[in-house]
Amino acid sequence: MRCEELMKRDVECVSPQATVQAAAQRMREQQIGFLPVCDESQKILGTVTDRDLALRILADARAPTTPIGEVLTREVVACRPEDDLKKAQDLMGRNHKSRIMCVDGEDRLVGVISLSDIAQKENGAKASQTLRKVSEREARV
Repeated sequence: MRCEELMKRDVECVSPQATVQAAAQRMREQQIGFLPVCDESQKILGTVTDRDLALRILADARAPTTPIGEVLTREVVACRPEDDLKKAQDLMGRNHKSRIMCVDGEDRLVGVISLSDIAQKENGAKASQTLRKVSEREARV
């Protein structure tokens, strides 16, 4: 299976200038815990998660007006829509990411694949193996 067959295409980005409060409100409205951070051309600059907001904003008592650009995770793990899903799973496992972004030839966001997407489409053994690799980081803590 190719990544483009599984990826969610209706993914919105948040601007690095947006406030953390605006990002949190968007997560609540969309019932998600992850937002890609993109520039005006949809090129990925990083990501922000509900966990990032808890650890980098709440835990440090920072203002809700803090720009996302100050707290985003800059590490970008991505694949191409035409890649085999196994490549995406390998990248997710190796980098301990529960989501992977799909980008076009100019590194613009075109989709996202999550562990739950994989679990719904792949057989149990493949999905379990990916989950095990992704969660190794939490198991070591």
